[in-house]
Amino acid sequence: MSATAGPFGRTAVEGVPAWFRTAVGAPFEERTVTVQGCKVHYLRWGQTDRPGIVLLHGGAAHAHWWTFIAPFLLPHYHVIAIDLSGHGDSEWREVYTVELWAEEVMAATVDAGMRGHPIVVGHSMGGVVSIVAASVHGDRLAGAVIVDSPIRRPDPETQEGTGGRAFRNPKTYPCLSEALEHFHLVPPQPCDNPFVIDHVARNSLRRVEKGWTWKFDPRVFQRTRPRVFHEYLAGARCRIAIFKGQFSELVTDEVAEYMSELLGRNAPFVEIPQSYHHLLLDQPLAFIAALRAILADWEHSLPLGGPRPGTAHRLVSGDGDG
Repeated sequence: MSATAGPFGRTAVEGVPAWFRTAVGAPFEERTVTVQGCKVHYLRWGQTDRPGIVLLHGGAAHAHWWTFIAPFLLPHYHVIAIDLSGHGDSEWREVYTVELWAEEVMAATVDAGMRGHPIVVGHSMGGVVSIVAASVHGDRLAGAVIVDSPIRRPDPETQEGTGGRAFRNPKTYPCLSEALEHFHLVPPQPCDNPFVIDHVARNSLRRVEKGWTWKFDPRVFQRTRPRVFHEYLAGARCRIAIFKGQFSELVTDEVAEYMSELLGRNAPFVEIPQSYHHLLLDQPLAFIAALRAILADWEHSLPLGGPRPGTAHRLVSGDGDG
């Protein structure tokens, strides 16, 4: 494969599949909504009279991780992909919390004109935001798809963690090509789709006076208080589905078992073959097919006990044992 000159923000690798070229070339609208004094940028596809889907990226990522996924959800859905504050083309804050990010999600659904109760789909850190949204704002959601976001048993000795250490000192590079060479996935993993990596890398960078640097704010990884994500997952007030990569080192069998336990063993666990943590980059078409299947099931089934706002929703179908 060879590189081509092209507009910044579009894939510049030749020989990419036709499906990918068509997807990233699909038109979308760029919008912003102000949430607690911060402008939050998001992308929007589709018609407002369709059911809503909200796509949430992982830590240090951005909405363009979804620009080759979102068009495959049309024309049946109205889709938005959000740059959470401190990421992508959104503004930065002094302090970040997952609860505030969940508020940004709900504000964007209103600003985009989404009708009814949307479904949130979040990868990695975005999955954690989706879990919080499902707990705090679950009566306003139809469901949440959590994509390789580990919720581990509370352990005071390990809760300090090393989250974000790889992102705490973002560098500036004199030229775009050098910056692109330094893009890598965290946690490290192989990926057989260089055209996808090139696409997300180019949209991860912004031009500054001395060259090119990453768009994210390194402060997004600062911890403001102990995490209680297991409580949020157990308290989810909409139905949940869990996706994981076959070779994920984060959502291990032990982690999946604990998450299933928290969900009362009533949520489906879907494993994407031949994928790692960044499964939407590894196996995008398999991920799209699995997501479509879950969405189709949810469209034609009811949570156990009926759709009662403010109560815990459970899927009628799905293998509770993960």
